[in-house]
Amino acid sequence: MTKSKAFYSPNAFVVIAEFVVKEGLIDSFLAHASDDARHSLADESGCLQFDVLRTPKGTNGVLFYEVYKSEQAFEDHLATPHVQRFRSILSDHVVAEQPVRMLARA
Repeated sequence: MTKSKAFYSPNAFVVIAEFVVKEGLIDSFLAHASDDARHSLADESGCLQFDVLRTPKGTNGVLFYEVYKSEQAFEDHLATPHVQRFRSILSDHVVAEQPVRMLARA
């Protein structure tokens, strides 16, 4: 699922988060991820793009590709109620979480 406000924004702050979801919980996890993505774009002027991507069928990998106007916009994102809702389900849904990667567009 791709959700975007802007196709390209130079100097944007990019965040990549990766999860391995527990067997049998992928649909539930994706519903929570979709809620997070939807609210990020609707409620945060600093969130430009929020993609929820799955690895091929048969695996339970999920990747978030998020683009913010600035690092501060991402910090503001972390304090939102929808992020807190999403974080509250992680321990029940996730087997492993990779370290979050943060990048700046050139």
